[in-house]
Amino acid sequence: MRTSTRTRRAFATMLAGAVLVAGSLLGASSATAAPALPAKMAALGDSITQGTMTCSALFSCPTNSWSTGTTASVNSHASRLRAAGATLQTFNDSVVSSTSAALPGQATKAVGQGAQYVTILIGANDACTKTVAGMTSTTVYQTNVQTALNTLAASGAQIFVASIPNLLRMYDLNKASLSARFAWASLQVCQSLLANPTSTAAADVDRRNQVQQRVNEYNAVLATLCGVTPNCRFDGNAIATYPFTRNDISTRDYFHPSLAGQATIAAVTWPKTQWAS
Repeated sequence: MRTSTRTRRAFATMLAGAVLVAGSLLGASSATAAPALPAKMAALGDSITQGTMTCSALFSCPTNSWSTGTTASVNSHASRLRAAGATLQTFNDSVVSSTSAALPGQATKAVGQGAQYVTILIGANDACTKTVAGMTSTTVYQTNVQTALNTLAASGAQIFVASIPNLLRMYDLNKASLSARFAWASLQVCQSLLANPTSTAAADVDRRNQVQQRVNEYNAVLATLCGVTPNCRFDGNAIATYPFTRNDISTRDYFHPSLAGQATIAAVTWPKTQWAS
């Protein structure tokens, strides 16, 4: 049967339109939509997330936290979510001096609070011990983090995992400062890394490198575990590779993030979250 030219053209036009619509539908289905804005948020971790050394108190200053803080200059994850329209209740469940051993308990607490978005930054204290021998093994660290992630994933929460800062960078920034060396010694800050800070002896250089190598291993664990956990985003080593400056470090202990450092962490990590990427 012969088909008229007009009929063929009409069919071709209809087919092109169908292909265009199908392509649009496929594109829409393949895109990953951002989850709903959370109503409750929890922060897990240690003194970094508590905002330690960022205010007159020597310990907790949670209003300055990169995660759940309310200080305007920090522009925390919580502040950014509220700016996006979230009516948000926050819980800062991080605890000063915590190691990864505390993370499963913090995760259970966050689930009990009904947290729909949970941030994690943990591991510095696992490496910052009195001696290199006292550092948490990578295997134990992995078990602790896996247990916490399993608990959070079972609740359906959106999870954000931040990498651990480069501790050797923190040492390099202030090792020439007399004030910093005095603070490190008097406060016994991270002695596995910061003991004998002016020494260039091979044993001391090797010790510092061992500490940083362990941190690198922890970050690899975080990337792997988050990658196979539902609703989990890892920061892609955004913090680990960020070239912190002296302005980012508190002059109280010359090791924790300053107020500016908390703002830096928030700014560097936010683009990696479920609502920004």
